[in-house]
Amino acid sequence: MSEVSRERVQRMLAFQPVDQVPLEYHPCWRGLYEYGERFRDLVRSLPGDFEDFSNYPTPVLTPDLLDEHGEYHEFRTDEWGVQWEYRIFQMSGHPHKGPLEDLANYPAYRMPQPKYQTPQDFAALQDHVKTVQQSGYCKMGFYGIFERLHELCGFENALMEIWEDSPEIHAVADDIVGQFEKEIGALLEAGVDAVQFGDDFGANQAMLMDPELWRAFFKPRYERLFRPILDAGKKIFFHSCGYVEPILRDFADMGVHAIWPQLAAYPMEEFARKLRDYRLACAIHIDRAGIMTRGKPEDVRNAVKRAAEAFDITNGGAWFYVEIDNGFPFENIQALFESIAPYRK
Repeated sequence: MSEVSRERVQRMLAFQPVDQVPLEYHPCWRGLYEYGERFRDLVRSLPGDFEDFSNYPTPVLTPDLLDEHGEYHEFRTDEWGVQWEYRIFQMSGHPHKGPLEDLANYPAYRMPQPKYQTPQDFAALQDHVKTVQQSGYCKMGFYGIFERLHELCGFENALMEIWEDSPEIHAVADDIVGQFEKEIGALLEAGVDAVQFGDDFGANQAMLMDPELWRAFFKPRYERLFRPILDAGKKIFFHSCGYVEPILRDFADMGVHAIWPQLAAYPMEEFARKLRDYRLACAIHIDRAGIMTRGKPEDVRNAVKRAAEAFDITNGGAWFYVEIDNGFPFENIQALFESIAPYRK
């Protein structure tokens, strides 16, 4: 299974016909929390080609995580010193307070030790990569320069500092890149098949910043991170929510092999043609906020069919990506699996 899955993903990335359309699962903690074994049975009925999360334990919401109103509410501080607020159990939180909201604090700030740098941690990483590759394609990491910047500095602060071209924001960004470089080096040494990046640069209809500003600030730093990956002959995946059409050609020119976009932000057929021209493979990820949450099973089936046709998925260049948010009706999740299944035969 492992070599078949890895070969299938490689063919897809090369825009070559595939025997089955590749399938990737998010760990889907929320799906397990809301639907337990019913959801786990769905995942096991349709095995994917990337990391297998089907044996993850079902999350349990304990009383200590409930506030005085009996509702989930939690604050946690990560290794970067960012305080996060969580209000939906097993869903991503929001940065609440960053240690560099005042950049005058930067000289005293110390970044965390990069991952995988001790012999014990690197050995565990190697074991993990080997385990994943026993069943599928090993893609690891989730590196985002802008995400880390605005978590540390605050969203508006980060945008204004970038716009004003302050020396402090350049220094923070370069230190973040240096941290990521060390972790990526370890991933490559451990033998991963691909490295995943993720930065949300778009709103619903436009980018969050002028594309030329993006090219001046972010592009050179990403090129620095991509270079050793490309030199090692590995693949680069990039996630970006919102409308980022103005920089798609930049992604291709920098060597990105695949993107995971917010499909609802684009006219799909035109977008699919453009990605094929750019040789950017695409994650088919059905609209979570709209179709999966508020639609009907028939809407889900139609969305999968439309995307499959637009991206000509049996001829490579696209794969299915499944992630479950809070509040998805179970019949919509079933419809998603049932719609993907024919492309997995």
